[in-house]
Amino acid sequence: MYKPFKTPVTQASPDIKVGEPRVSRFVFFLLRLLTRGYLFLYFGITKVVLKGDILVHAFKRALAGESRCIIAFRHPNGGEPQILTTYFLFKLKRYAAKMGVRFYRRPHAVFAYGYEVLRWGGWVARFIMPNVGAMPIYHSKLDSKGIARLRKTIIEGPYPLAIAPEGQITYSADTVSRLEPGIFRIGFQAVQQMADKNINCPVEILPVSIHFRFGIIGKRSKERLLRKIESYCGFPKKTRKLPLDERLKLCRNYILEENEKRYNINNDGSLSFNERLDRIVNAALETAERMLGIKNEGDSFTRMHKVRQICWDRIYLPGIDNLDHLSYIQRNAADLGAGEAWYIGRHQELVDFCLFFRNEPPTESSSLHCKVEYIQNLWNFASRTMGGAVEDRNNIFIRKVIIQPGPIINLSDYLSEYNKDKKTTISTVMSKLEKAFLDCIDEADKTEKDRYK
Repeated sequence: MYKPFKTPVTQASPDIKVGEPRVSRFVFFLLRLLTRGYLFLYFGITKVVLKGDILVHAFKRALAGESRCIIAFRHPNGGEPQILTTYFLFKLKRYAAKMGVRFYRRPHAVFAYGYEVLRWGGWVARFIMPNVGAMPIYHSKLDSKGIARLRKTIIEGPYPLAIAPEGQITYSADTVSRLEPGIFRIGFQAVQQMADKNINCPVEILPVSIHFRFGIIGKRSKERLLRKIESYCGFPKKTRKLPLDERLKLCRNYILEENEKRYNINNDGSLSFNERLDRIVNAALETAERMLGIKNEGDSFTRMHKVRQICWDRIYLPGIDNLDHLSYIQRNAADLGAGEAWYIGRHQELVDFCLFFRNEPPTESSSLHCKVEYIQNLWNFASRTMGGAVEDRNNIFIRKVIIQPGPIINLSDYLSEYNKDKKTTISTVMSKLEKAFLDCIDEADKTEKDRYK
């Protein structure tokens, strides 16, 4: 019997309020009790491995007040902040001790995250994140308070600030899609303020790339997931006898065509998959903007973040603590707006994924982690087409997590260049960070192979 893939939002809710970020020992105690089970039950993680000593020494300097550290971490899957927080809190100290390194204080890092996480993350996110020092920031609103808070965290320390320079989940561990300049602007502003205050302390960017490796459970799970996608597409069982890349392309093209039908786009066989996907992205954004009554301004990412912000603001009404003061008509009008925003948000969620779904399908000879990632993403493509979002991602159990740091980038060394030409200097540092990420990817592939194909 058919049932809808998602249940839409039908009621508007008051604004979400959380306290100022702080570090709570009680919450740390709870995390110590619960995180091991959470990482295993939700992600299937049995082992986390840190490579090299770069991260250890960066933490040592930062925690002793000898430097300020910005951890620029890659964010391909969604679980990276949880994994890193757990490792920093409960494993890094022991790892450092084996190297003969002792920290001045308990290692920890405070994370920056998009404010929308508090809205879709539920009460757990609203309780834990402020109490581990995590700081919300808006993508598409002027957020002077949030930026000032990040800058203050860098200047005062003592904990490193962790932020994803790609801006959001990118769905690809082995490619660097795009880097946003915001982290560098905030970093250089902090460097300048520290220089003005005669604080002789370098501000360092520590690149961190995170990679997943899978075992026999992952091998079996990815086949089950692919069969589920094929069944959702209506393909017969004989399709399973085809080579892997052909099976993946059949599913991918079927889902693509369904989206083209949805937006009344003619199927142009002369175009590549990515070109056809670009047409869908633009049509989805134009549809959402038309429904919201807003102008088409900026690139696809800017437009997507704007649509997302407006939709969330119609579901969780900003500046309103409760809805008791609304009249009967006002309340029902607000609920109607929330329901409409939910449906408009389905176009935005499709765009959010399609902007990054650009890799070619793996073949039988590809590594297992590449196959797993692609099939997970293919499921994402299907779920977004059916009205899903990031929380509908299918998590295949992970055997091992690799934390691969890259070489330190000292922002303080570029201050004089930054004062002469801000745009060029930021571009230079961004290129260094991108190269560091690519080197991390290569290093992880060399040192940690999959056991299975």
